[in-house]
Amino acid sequence: MPGHFEPIPGGGAAVALDDVEISIIRSLAVQLLELIGPGPGGEAFDDPLAELFAEGPSEPPADPVLRRLFPDAYGGPGAPDDEASQAELDAHSSEFRRFTENDLRAGKREDALAVVRSLDALTSADSGGAVLKLTPPESVQWMRALNDLRLAIGTRLDITDEEDTDLLYRLPDEDPRKPMVMAYLWLGGLQETLVETLMP
Repeated sequence: MPGHFEPIPGGGAAVALDDVEISIIRSLAVQLLELIGPGPGGEAFDDPLAELFAEGPSEPPADPVLRRLFPDAYGGPGAPDDEASQAELDAHSSEFRRFTENDLRAGKREDALAVVRSLDALTSADSGGAVLKLTPPESVQWMRALNDLRLAIGTRLDITDEEDTDLLYRLPDEDPRKPMVMAYLWLGGLQETLVETLMP
């Protein structure tokens, strides 16, 4: 079980984590929460109906990580490149973002908070670690949060395809990106084994 998730009876998954690993995952999840924030217009509502109909931002976020976590719904590779078509795609993306981004932010916050809460609930053993046991719903939240963490780190590392990942494996130890690369690769392994536990 060390270093990878395994299925547990009754569904869900478990992984043994040492104190350093717990600290790293928790710190990254907290940083993700801070980055996601409440979003533009993310004020607290006293009226649940007003909150339900609140509109989100219509422009993409300025931060590249947030643009990766909250991409445009229309466009991308294969999209028409003439100005009129692009303007139409931009208008559709803007409208879609206005009605969906607040909910997307809330979902990503909930997933990251679930990671923090489950780590905070762990009781360390004498060996300086603990076994994290997740229910099936918690496993799904962890899977989504690990994906968001990897997207965030990958964006900061300018990873766009598999070739970029191969280059990162060969970085010298003195490269300042090395700790972030190691976290990216480690989280990828955790995510992969967690996905495998959730497969029927």
